[in-house]
Amino acid sequence: MRSYDASGRKAVSCAKHPGAGRARAVCYAADRNRRRQQGIDAGTRGFLTLAAVMMALGLLLLVAAPKSVLSQGVQIVKVDASILGKGYRVSKLTGRTVTNDKNEDIGKLDDVIVSQDRVLYAVLQVGGFLGLGSRLVAVPYSSLVIDDTGTKIQLPGATRDELKKLAEFKYPA
Repeated sequence: MRSYDASGRKAVSCAKHPGAGRARAVCYAADRNRRRQQGIDAGTRGFLTLAAVMMALGLLLLVAAPKSVLSQGVQIVKVDASILGKGYRVSKLTGRTVTNDKNEDIGKLDDVIVSQDRVLYAVLQVGGFLGLGSRLVAVPYSSLVIDDTGTKIQLPGATRDELKKLAEFKYPA
């Protein structure tokens, strides 16, 4: 049997209180259909919202929490400035002529490079005339002999032809 309320809306018996006769609780059909379309009742929606907020706050605490830092033992070494002052500035060495032990010009010091494993290499410019047609080669910096004033650089036992046979060095792009 269909029943109507005072406003003329159709009323049906609610699933909570099915009865053979009159409905003990009235659920309006429009409200029941809206709940079916929403899929989640208000209590469940509130719980899921609370759970989502708590998870977001937990993640925020994980990200923003200060991280423990392991100490990296950096040892400070005292440097004797008087010894360091007797060293060679690379900016003053570059462009200098490199000779062999026979005092023949074999090239010019173009650059000094520190490799990733902290080994020094001297980049020499060999061949060519006034920089045209020349090529760059790398030799270990330790093989160079530099006088006390830093004006004369030697590569003992090397010749211009031997240096031209070495693999050409190219600066990475």
